[in-house]
Amino acid sequence: MLSIINIIFGAALLVAGRRLFWLFVMAGGFVAGVQFATSIIKGPEWLTIIFGLAVGIAFAILARFFQTLAIGIAGFFLGGSIFSAIAGALGLDINWISWIVGGLIGIVLVSVLFDWALIGLSSFSGAALLVQALNLSDAIRGITFIILLIAGIFIQVSSMGGEKKVPNESIE
Repeated sequence: MLSIINIIFGAALLVAGRRLFWLFVMAGGFVAGVQFATSIIKGPEWLTIIFGLAVGIAFAILARFFQTLAIGIAGFFLGGSIFSAIAGALGLDINWISWIVGGLIGIVLVSVLFDWALIGLSSFSGAALLVQALNLSDAIRGITFIILLIAGIFIQVSSMGGEKKVPNESIE
C-alpha cells in the first residue's frame, strides 16, 4: 500500500510539484510523518500510512492559511529527507544532525529561489519516491532516478513558459 501512495505522490510531484504547492507541502508532511511513525510505531504498515497521511493533510491545510510558514516547513522536511537519503546512499551515519542540516538547506533554497527550489525539490522528491516504490536493482535504481529527475525538471520548467506573474498572487 505504501508503494502505491509513493507512486501517486512521486508522479504528481515529478510533473506538477511547483504548480500544486499544497501537494508539495502535503508530500513533505507525509514523508516526514511516515519516517517518524516508522521509528516509533512497531505496528502494521497501515497505521504508519494513516499517521503519514494525517501529518500530510494537516500540512496541506496549514499551507492554505499560512503559506510562508508552510513553505519553510515543507522545505525543511523535504530538505531533511533528501539530505538524509544522500547521506545514507553515501554510507554516512543518518541521524538528527543530517536532518537538521538538510532541513536548513531546504529552507534557504525554498526561501531564496522559490520557483526553482520547488521545481528542484519536488522533482528530486518525486523521483526518489518513485524509485523507492519500484524496488529496482542497485544498477538500475541510479540511472532511473537521474532520468526521472531530469524529466521532472524539464516538464516543470517547460510549463513555466506561458505564465504571467501577478503581484501578491497566491500559489495554488
